[in-house]
Amino acid sequence: MIRILLNGCNGKMGQAITKACELNDNFKIVAGIDPSASSNNPYPVYSNAWDVKETADIIIDFSHPNALEGILDFAVSNKLPAVIATTGLGEKHKKLIEKASGSIPVLLSSNTSLGVNLLIDLVKRATKILSETFDIEIVEKHHNQKIDAPSGTALAIADAINSALDNKMKYVYDRHSTMQKRTRDEIGIHSVRGGTIAGEHSVIFAGTDEIIELKHTAISKDLFAAGALKAAQFLYNKSPGYYKMEDIFAE
Repeated sequence: MIRILLNGCNGKMGQAITKACELNDNFKIVAGIDPSASSNNPYPVYSNAWDVKETADIIIDFSHPNALEGILDFAVSNKLPAVIATTGLGEKHKKLIEKASGSIPVLLSSNTSLGVNLLIDLVKRATKILSETFDIEIVEKHHNQKIDAPSGTALAIADAINSALDNKMKYVYDRHSTMQKRTRDEIGIHSVRGGTIAGEHSVIFAGTDEIIELKHTAISKDLFAAGALKAAQFLYNKSPGYYKMEDIFAE
């Protein structure tokens, strides 16, 4: 059984993982961390990681970018592998993760859905074939409580497209601020926020007289919880290093 320390346990994803663990005998959440320590969770919850008394095998982090440095320091000090699934991370956060990965195994994923990671692989393949004559646009939709925009997944998709094109493309977020034609070196990224949309990502390849669209739709957050547990199982007992969801499929 893998013992989990869950950072951000009282959030929507934290509760989805709590539910998933209750239905899976291979995992047990031994403690949670959340700014709001009071909860009805079936495990103790602390407002600070350094107050945790329970012994864990791995950390799963679905919290806030501001909490990343603290949880990485705790993970490194206690030699705990960490699955980082918090969205809205910037370059400074990724540098912190790279540094920590020299001491512990860290898996970073802006989206733990297995389907989304398959989508990213398909998009890379399509880009290599279509990029010379097709414009590429990304549209992401999420619920009205999501803070960051564009989503981390939309940026991961854009990065995958750009990597297939030798990183020659520039990202354009919305188009209201400029009155000019689209250029060939653009990847357009657009965000929609409303209702209770769990998550939808569409990649549009628009050519002359034809459109190809690849899309993933999340029906509930349960699929992200299942992916996070799969990531935890993959990372358990791994050597220190910087891992991604795509590494799971390589095994």
